[in-house]
Amino acid sequence: MKKVGDDVLKDKIIVTIKDIKDLAEALKTKSKTIFLLCGDICSIEEITRELKSAGKTIFIHIDMIAGLDSKENIAIDFIKSNTFADGIISTKPSAIKYAKKEGLFAIQRCFLLDSLSLENSKKLISSGGADALEILPGVMPKIIKRMAGEIKIPLIAGGLISDLEDIETALNAGAAAVSTTKRSIWKETGIL
Repeated sequence: MKKVGDDVLKDKIIVTIKDIKDLAEALKTKSKTIFLLCGDICSIEEITRELKSAGKTIFIHIDMIAGLDSKENIAIDFIKSNTFADGIISTKPSAIKYAKKEGLFAIQRCFLLDSLSLENSKKLISSGGADALEILPGVMPKIIKRMAGEIKIPLIAGGLISDLEDIETALNAGAAAVSTTKRSIWKETGIL
């Protein structure tokens, strides 16, 4: 049986939508994986329906969708019952655990600001639950290499990716994929 995780990392470049104006372009990309960081509780069903109709694997960042931010479990139940999403992204470990319990693919997102946040991220991952880790910013090759060598799940580099060199550097350092909102990169890489 094919797992959602296989689809996520098939694409080395993950199209990320942070503004609904980018939806039409994202639908045209060759990337099968979409990270959705915009929308609200009233529009999310239609957005995910449109993406799924285009054959996309969809991950909703539940911390960034208006109206889903009050209670994590209810938000995840809503996503599972009322959208076409395949999984979630969250900075909250409890959301990751609940999503996994509900059969959704879960990506733990961590912001690495200093050595303390780096160590806390490793503890989060070692406690289990997440199917993949997305670290931000994604332009830290030494940290990507270190993290990729220490964790047992795929690592996705995201945030501040500004050109093809950033993508190549992150992938060469050990990232399984790179997430980006930049349309110019979508075009340069040939996925759009």
